[in-house]
Amino acid sequence: MGMRSSLAGVLVCASCGHANSEGAKFCEECGFSFAAVPAGTKEQRKTVTVLFCDLTGSTALGETLDPERLRALLARYFERMRAIVERHGGSVEKFIGDAVMAVFGVPVLHEDDALRALRAAAEMRDALPELGLQGRIGVMTGEVVTGTEERLATGDAVNVAARLEQAAEPGEVLLGAPTLALAGDAVEVEPVEPLELKGKAEPVPAYRLLNVLEAPERRHEALFVGRERELALLREVWGRVQAEHRCELVTVIGDAGVGKSRLAAELLAPLEATVVRGRCLPYGDGITYWPVVEVLKQLDQLPTDEAAAAAIRSLLDETEAATSAEEIAWAFRKTLEQVAAERPLVVVFDDIQWGEQTFLDLIEHVALLSSDAAILLLCMARPELTERRPAWPVTLRLEPLGEEDVEELIPERIAGGLRERIARAAGGNPLFIGEMLAMAQEAEGEVVVPPTLQALLAARLDQLDAGERRVLERGAVEGEVFHRGAVQALAPEETEVTPRLAALVRRQLIRPDRSHFAREDGFRFRHLLIRDAAYDALPKASRAELHERFAGWLEQRGEELVELDEILGYHLEQAARYKQELGQADPTLAGRAGERLAAAGRRALWRADNRAAVGLLERALELTRPARPDVVLELDLAAALFDRGAATSAAIAAAAAERARAAGDETGELLARVGAAYHRVFFSTDALDELELLARKALPPLEQAGNHAGLVHVWYALGFGVANARGRLEDHAHASEQALRHARLAGQRTSHLFHLDDAIADGPRPADDALRTLDALLPDNPSPRLLLVRAWLLSMLARFDEAARIAREAGEHWRELTGDDWVDVYLARIAATAGRHEDAAAHLRRFCDLLEARGLRSFLSTYAPLRGRSLCALGRHDEAEPLARTGRELGDEQDATTQALWRQVQALVNARRGQHTQAEQLAREAVAITERTDALNWQGDALCDLADVLHAAGQSDEAAAALAQALERYVQKKNLAMSAQVRERLAERQG
Repeated sequence: MGMRSSLAGVLVCASCGHANSEGAKFCEECGFSFAAVPAGTKEQRKTVTVLFCDLTGSTALGETLDPERLRALLARYFERMRAIVERHGGSVEKFIGDAVMAVFGVPVLHEDDALRALRAAAEMRDALPELGLQGRIGVMTGEVVTGTEERLATGDAVNVAARLEQAAEPGEVLLGAPTLALAGDAVEVEPVEPLELKGKAEPVPAYRLLNVLEAPERRHEALFVGRERELALLREVWGRVQAEHRCELVTVIGDAGVGKSRLAAELLAPLEATVVRGRCLPYGDGITYWPVVEVLKQLDQLPTDEAAAAAIRSLLDETEAATSAEEIAWAFRKTLEQVAAERPLVVVFDDIQWGEQTFLDLIEHVALLSSDAAILLLCMARPELTERRPAWPVTLRLEPLGEEDVEELIPERIAGGLRERIARAAGGNPLFIGEMLAMAQEAEGEVVVPPTLQALLAARLDQLDAGERRVLERGAVEGEVFHRGAVQALAPEETEVTPRLAALVRRQLIRPDRSHFAREDGFRFRHLLIRDAAYDALPKASRAELHERFAGWLEQRGEELVELDEILGYHLEQAARYKQELGQADPTLAGRAGERLAAAGRRALWRADNRAAVGLLERALELTRPARPDVVLELDLAAALFDRGAATSAAIAAAAAERARAAGDETGELLARVGAAYHRVFFSTDALDELELLARKALPPLEQAGNHAGLVHVWYALGFGVANARGRLEDHAHASEQALRHARLAGQRTSHLFHLDDAIADGPRPADDALRTLDALLPDNPSPRLLLVRAWLLSMLARFDEAARIAREAGEHWRELTGDDWVDVYLARIAATAGRHEDAAAHLRRFCDLLEARGLRSFLSTYAPLRGRSLCALGRHDEAEPLARTGRELGDEQDATTQALWRQVQALVNARRGQHTQAEQLAREAVAITERTDALNWQGDALCDLADVLHAAGQSDEAAAALAQALERYVQKKNLAMSAQVRERLAERQG
């Protein structure tokens, strides 16, 4: 309850304990809105501060004191403790024996609840000896659930606070690290040994409270950006004050942290004036004139008028003479006028939204009645001021900073995604930016919301009335952007959704935004942090129910959304996870979520967005694995993870095989073993035979079951895994075409051609025929990889300028999409075909570095010697030899490409050293290996290298014969570029 009635017609504020007149909408003492708390109870998650205070030595007291005297002493103790707690804005939850449990943040949160609790703890500690008692106190901040039928706050913070109290010495206050983080520089503490607390696996950091200080002055270390217009307006006002010798009232309104104090500091810095400051406090005894007293103490001057001086002395408690509010306002004005007569005066009042009505009347009195005095009254307030005092004159309303100004506030050292996340979360609030930058340093680059900001935002939301809060929370379930219809669907009992949304817009918590749906109103949270604060307050049970209901609403309206599966999957996933956390697992709900996420993940995989696919598929499997094995989904994840390392992909497939075996799914187990063997090919030297055997064995049962998605994986393994490695490239092309056929039958709209493009480019099909086949595929598969293969074919056809342009554009796009150097393998082939061996070697060096970093030994065994071949063409044979050795040591015996390439490179190295017999033997072995394949380019390359070896040995005729055979292969392939190079070499040697 937000209030309680102790007498008829009296409203007692639960925030500060003040008794208010009947019908009051705001507390007359602290300004708390009675509408902020609903009449009925409602469960909420809140970050609150819990205080436990218990007496020590009470057993001895019971033995020495008369029972009636003991009862009276304990009654005074309980009464005194309750009064202290309530004076600082807390509420006593219960008395347990001699112990008092108090909570700060229930029923209403305040941004400084932790500091209030520590102030109360210090006062309680000091009050106990006055009562002739000893006690100990524990204070802890954390998330609890409130508003339950039992009414008591429940959560880990309650337990830890009690344990801290038990660990404290008599007369001592111990507090936890979360409380200290919120209190910050306002308290003095000393660390104690971390406490071994019952029920805690790790020791709990604890601190001894020494002293509670006054709130520190705000620092203004950030850059001043984006407020030039507002600063010019304030300087114009100051110019009038000086020129016309008058008093002006300026009020700057803005959210906490938006830059009011920073703007004031920038104005005041160059002024030649007397500057004094006062700040309104959110609660406490005698706070009506607190800021006035602060100003008077800084001025240290009494008015010359005796009556005015008497009123000031009375206010300062220097005399016992009585005075009135009117006399105080008049005397304060006279004091300011007297000071301003000597030098222009600026009086800064901060946080006047917390000011008492009497204090606000005093400001207006000074502003309206001061004469012949250069006085600027500069007031700063949060938007709540205009709710309490709608007629208050507002000079400036500070809006959040724009994107360019936010960019200027974030240091250049913060880059990329972290910079973007901070800017987005802060919503143009300089304080939020600064706090998150500081936390990002401590959290090593993660965006962490500081607890002080969390408390600030949660306290702001606690000031909303029940209907507004309910609407805001329902919007938060949808996300940063939400829709009126969704809110209505999630709050069917709410009859005033539109007016409440308008009220939230006026409060600057949300703003209208573009709708994602026809005939719907869209809204966006002003700050992502506000959305998070509203959402975090919902109990997990409510979150689960609301996410599931929102998914139902979206299914009916979201057909036009491109990412419907991703969004529906997310909301169903959240519902399932929260139910799981509450011990109410719902396999059906988890299955629905998994299906949606799997569909989204597969679409990402089909469009070659592997990074997105990995995240979506992993989430889908986490939801579905407990209920049933899904081998195809596991293999999809393994495929998406391939770029991160084949060993990881193989492990996922192997684990899937074990799950299928345990479930009695023989076909699924066989399919998963095919996947595991396929990925092992890339880092093991003995997996090809096993892979082909398993794949051939898996085809009949999968065909019989009509498992087209599974057949895609098997045919891909037979093509790229087996036929490609053995140099049977037409078989590779056939397997790729089968994989494409089954992909279409499975409903896969994939941009992946299963390396059909590589097979036809490297295989026996003439380059011009291969180009026509590729061009027919491009409209439906406009991927940068396909364009790079096209550029390679154009290079073979000697269309070098066209090839270079396409390769450059496609390569840049590839790197933008993937962020890696896999593109270099195609750029190297294009460069080598054009005879640019320096470029080819550089591209292959980067590509080999990538392969080594990812543990892709099978690929490395091929491309390391290929790089060595480019180095030999440059005359760098000593650098090439270790690369030949890499191919020999890592290559599978059945990998025709690798076995030929390392021999070609080692032969060229040996020939350069004059070791002609060994060189010729290796070169002829390489030719024999390529002849067992149908790769015409490989055959031509091996024959060219044999010709070089023979020429070095002085066997000119044999060398010419080898070149003639190479030319035959290149002509058959219609590789015009290599044909021209070979003809040129033949001409040179014949001449």
